Amino acid sequence: MILHAPGQALLSEAQRKPSGARFFRCALQVNPSSYSEKFRGQPHGLSEGGYIRDMVERAVANKIEVLAVTDHNHAGSVDAFRLEGERQGIAVFPGFEITSSEGIHLLCIYPRDSNSVQLGRFLGRLGIVDPYSSSKLSSETFTKILELVRQGGGVTIAAHATGNSGLLHRLKGQPGIAAWRDPNLMAIQIPGSVEDLPPEKKLIITNRNPDYRRTPGRGTSLALAVLNAKDVKAPEDLDDPRSSSYIKMSEVTIEALRQAFLDPGSRIRLGRNQPEEPQHSELVALAWEGGFLDGLAIHLNENLNVLVGGRGTGKSTIVESIRYALGASPKAEEARRVHESIIKNVVKAGTKISILVRARQHVSADYVVERTVPNPPIVRNAATGDVLAIAPIDLLGAVEIYGQHEISEIAKSADKRTALLSRFVSHQPDTQRRKLEVKRALDKSRAEIQSISSEIGRINERLAMLPRIEETLKAFQSAGLEQKLAQHTLLLREERVVASVPERFQSLEESVELLRRDLPLDTAFVNERALAGLQNRDVLARIEPVFHELSEAIENAIASMDVSLEDARIEIARVRAEWEKRKAAVEDDYQLVLRDLQKTKVNAEEFMQLRRQIEELKPLRDRLDLLNRNLKEQATRRRNLLAEWEDVLRAEFQALDRAAREVTRSLRPRVRVTVNPAGNRTPLEEFLRDHAPGKGRLSEAINILKDLPSISLRALVEDCRAGKDLLTSKYHIPPGQAERICQMEEDSRMQLEELELPATTDIELNVAAEGESEDWKALEDLSTGQKATAILLLLLLESDAPLIVDQPEDDLDNRFISEGVVPKMREEKQRRQFLFATHNANIPVLGDAELILGLRARESHAEIPAEWVGSIDSPSVQKLVEETLEGGREAFETRRLKYGFGTPDASH
Repeated sequence: MILHAPGQALLSEAQRKPSGARFFRCALQVNPSSYSEKFRGQPHGLSEGGYIRDMVERAVANKIEVLAVTDHNHAGSVDAFRLEGERQGIAVFPGFEITSSEGIHLLCIYPRDSNSVQLGRFLGRLGIVDPYSSSKLSSETFTKILELVRQGGGVTIAAHATGNSGLLHRLKGQPGIAAWRDPNLMAIQIPGSVEDLPPEKKLIITNRNPDYRRTPGRGTSLALAVLNAKDVKAPEDLDDPRSSSYIKMSEVTIEALRQAFLDPGSRIRLGRNQPEEPQHSELVALAWEGGFLDGLAIHLNENLNVLVGGRGTGKSTIVESIRYALGASPKAEEARRVHESIIKNVVKAGTKISILVRARQHVSADYVVERTVPNPPIVRNAATGDVLAIAPIDLLGAVEIYGQHEISEIAKSADKRTALLSRFVSHQPDTQRRKLEVKRALDKSRAEIQSISSEIGRINERLAMLPRIEETLKAFQSAGLEQKLAQHTLLLREERVVASVPERFQSLEESVELLRRDLPLDTAFVNERALAGLQNRDVLARIEPVFHELSEAIENAIASMDVSLEDARIEIARVRAEWEKRKAAVEDDYQLVLRDLQKTKVNAEEFMQLRRQIEELKPLRDRLDLLNRNLKEQATRRRNLLAEWEDVLRAEFQALDRAAREVTRSLRPRVRVTVNPAGNRTPLEEFLRDHAPGKGRLSEAINILKDLPSISLRALVEDCRAGKDLLTSKYHIPPGQAERICQMEEDSRMQLEELELPATTDIELNVAAEGESEDWKALEDLSTGQKATAILLLLLLESDAPLIVDQPEDDLDNRFISEGVVPKMREEKQRRQFLFATHNANIPVLGDAELILGLRARESHAEIPAEWVGSIDSPSVQKLVEETLEGGREAFETRRLKYGFGTPDASH
């Protein structure tokens, strides 16, 4: 999508730039007009011009972008094919098919600008001087032809390798083995898939025949590049998938073919194996307006992108700009400081960063993320330019960005290592919801138990006064006051009844008020606007009137309750008024009795006060029984909740454990991962320091609990309730520290039961070199570079969101880059987008980067020269890698040796 929205000219410019290597569908054995009649006796009835035109048009129809014209011992039709191809956007390689002196057919393909005269000279060197197409044998052997074609700048493909005129049929024994293992042999042509080949030939091609094995032959199961390039003798032959292969190139050149043959696992797909459309989200294009990167526009590849350049050329600035624009926070403290410094001092205020994002979470959609320093980012619909109410990070899901040394920082943190492993856990919404619900229920349970316990405590304090009051009351009773004041004593009980009425009303009134607050019921989720566009909106729309009717019914019920409550208040007021009149009469009699008692010096007021207190305390006994029953019920409920909480935590651990086993399987035999339940005891340490009362040491107790192989917090709390002696005998905690822990309040003990101790992740790295016996070392025993290697291998795994890393080699051992990191990167880059800034040549060369971008600094800004954009199939990019990156020449040599093809000269 080329953007036309205002302010996106630079992003549109970026999209017009090359984005590195991609798959081209290539038919590499196209025959001229005369072939079918001359060699097969099957005339097609077309003129040469009509044949060529139809062939090119048929290629366009089949989305074939590259043809190689390979007539037998002849190159006369090449120029006409090239002209027609250029007219219709088809690249044409000139070449010919030749038969060695042993009778082996070879396709010889040369640079696109080679003309028929040059090809005639090449044929002459091979002993073919007849100017017409023929089946004459070359005067040179198979291996000599391979050498001469390479010297002439071409590439060779052993045609029909498994057929009667092919290498594996024509040459047997030691001559066949020598020819097969010739370093100049880079590719063979087979009729279909490898799986369909005869068993004995399949063993050779898959490098499992020890006699024919090409050393070292790594990086693919194949001994060398395998192509489909079936004879195309008529335009309709291009419809057959076996006539073509998919070859990854950044530009269609002979060097691109050579590099593809060097790395078939990454760069070649047979005709029936059409490369799948990407399923992962990606950053499509980047642009900057202002700051050090002002005017820079980059079109990224969907697979492996590598930024190269000297110090100070802008590699880190690009990485941190992307992080800033997406609103992705650094995961380590030092990385955060570096990030903020680059944004402030290099990107600078006022700079606008624009990113075209292609999100493929459910359907493919394009968005533009814009951020102008220091404002927040915004997201636009790429087609309309409308600003959307979503965050950039929502578009790319689990996008991961790591600055210089950030991976090394993460390797030192147990919590961050576990967080990395959590990437591979399939988080179920129901599981997370259940965890939150249980946690809330535990919080509520603790609060209710604490409330009930507090009320029980207050009631017990008051009831503790009752025996003393009753004892004092006996003295008054012996003086006969009970009989004399019997009527007023009953009045005290009546007062208690009347005083209880408002308490009962209050709870009812609060319930009605809570119900009133929920009205009217929310119907926004089912109104006309909310349901617009839904296919069953006519059915769902019936919910709204139901809610309206329910709201109306509840409102009517509340109004009725209000009336009933008011009627009750009026009636209660009448009852109270009548009772007050009768009370007044009793009070008159009570005053007469008091005056008589005063004459006998008996304190009737004190007696009545004691009676009043007893009447107030007596209901508390019933309340206490009720509270104790409630407390027992809550304790039972809490035990069930704690069991459920443990189930939730166990389920989380098991999911993490399954992820660890899967990661170990994916990274075998380089990395293995295990998970320890409740391995992180830091929350327990902090809790005890905060909640254990008193002062003094707790370090021995904490260290003992931290070193336990496993721990149950529920069991620890039960032991605390049992007393310090059990803590001392069971855990060997010093008595003084055990006593402090046991003195925690019950609320703290319950919080301790609910405490979550996160799992910890143990990572081991096999530090043995390839071919040696495994040598596993724990992360804690590794060097900084080895630790970072193990973490980076985890980061490379299974995600559909981009991974961006700034100079990972700063913390990696070079051997681990080539033996561990690069193979996993090559495997995963088809499933996700990578962007690396690096000084190390192994990453772009052995990783076979689809796009290499070379940066340089010019005065006050960075730039990317056009000749420094492409893949390693571009000579200018090869030169850039050799001259700019550490170990550039060695990386190309390693690449050549790793795949067992070519020569040092042929690799460059």
